[in-house]
Amino acid sequence: MNGFVIAGTASGVGKTVATLAIIRALEATGQTVQPAKAGPDFIDPSHHAAIAGRPSRTLDTWLEGEDGIRRNYYRGNGDVCVVEGVMGLYDGDQSSTARVADVLDLPVVLIVDASAGMESVAATALGFREYAKRAGRDIGVAGIIAQRAHGGRHERGIRDALPDELRYFGRIPPISGLEIPDRHLGLQMGDECPVETGALDEAAAHVRANRLLDIAREPPRLPAQEPNPARNRRVAVAQDAAFGFVYPAVMERLRSRTEVVTFAPTEGDDLPDCDGVYLPGGYPELYAERLADSPSLSTLSDRASDGLPIFGECGGLMVLVESLTTMNKQTYSMAGVLPADVRMHERYQALDHVELRARSKPFGIDSGTTIRGHEFHYSSADVASDATFAFDVRRGTGIDGEYDGLAEFETVGTYCHAHAASGAFDAFIDSL
Repeated sequence: MNGFVIAGTASGVGKTVATLAIIRALEATGQTVQPAKAGPDFIDPSHHAAIAGRPSRTLDTWLEGEDGIRRNYYRGNGDVCVVEGVMGLYDGDQSSTARVADVLDLPVVLIVDASAGMESVAATALGFREYAKRAGRDIGVAGIIAQRAHGGRHERGIRDALPDELRYFGRIPPISGLEIPDRHLGLQMGDECPVETGALDEAAAHVRANRLLDIAREPPRLPAQEPNPARNRRVAVAQDAAFGFVYPAVMERLRSRTEVVTFAPTEGDDLPDCDGVYLPGGYPELYAERLADSPSLSTLSDRASDGLPIFGECGGLMVLVESLTTMNKQTYSMAGVLPADVRMHERYQALDHVELRARSKPFGIDSGTTIRGHEFHYSSADVASDATFAFDVRRGTGIDGEYDGLAEFETVGTYCHAHAASGAFDAFIDSL
């Protein structure tokens, strides 16, 4: 599967909207597009999926390693893969867009804000192309898409200023309907507020899809790994508006090794019969009242005390604690499995790649084993003095700056979001 990377000059330059317009432009030529996202993210990929009609792959060298992102790339399926970058092209000390492009040997298309420039757009792009050598990245900036660029003289000025080694792939015009509303964790999810397809199609008409297909190329392919053996076990996964932060690779790993059954706590579902529970991240604070009244929380409490293995990540942790206090100061009782109270804040409390070291064989993980993931949350946890933790924090913030993985019975709740390649989910499955 050929592909290319969409990179920005900085955060906020409009990479996501440009990526969605590019997907529509490629689809208009008859291509089946596999979207992907560099760096840890659940929100941008949800918009990819809403437009492309298939899950977006996460490509992060910190979470998965170099071989891991190559294999994860090829778990996608399509004619061409469009990889949206993270932040600016060279930003990020662990898994920058430039590093992902380097590892996959994919060309880079640079999104440049052209709202107040013409020749300067070309100068910016040329600088980004030449900086690759200084950054030690073996990548090629193939050309640009001019974001917020008008037609006529404005477009001609940008195009004519580009040196021969930089191609012009089109523009995203400054039109209404391309905005994605945001909230405290970033943009709204794609299934909540998708970008207007009419506006995207209008923008896509100015993207030169055939030129993009001309530069796309295929990354090196690795031999397939031997799959871990399946187990005759059933895992219940919370899946609704409150629990939407799930990497496709995680669900694929769970389904390849167990029977997966989903349930919707905010819709009043009780916990189904199962041998283990996975509670992913999401927005439980927006549905705290519904969750407090959900029969699944009391069942989780009962089953946890009976020794049912439960793995909660971020939002899942927030549901497993004693109480959750929302932004508007309303406090709701949660499952009460883990000895802590969680409170929401106006400003984010942690944002980083994470490395954890196992303390006491959580889910059978050997002490000293490291797990990698990422964290991004606006809540904090007030933990009981006698609480037990499953992990030391080697990088990141965790629950209290030193520890993560609040543990009780066979339940572990973390602020860390782990990828399937981390080994955490295989350990969880093996513990069932």
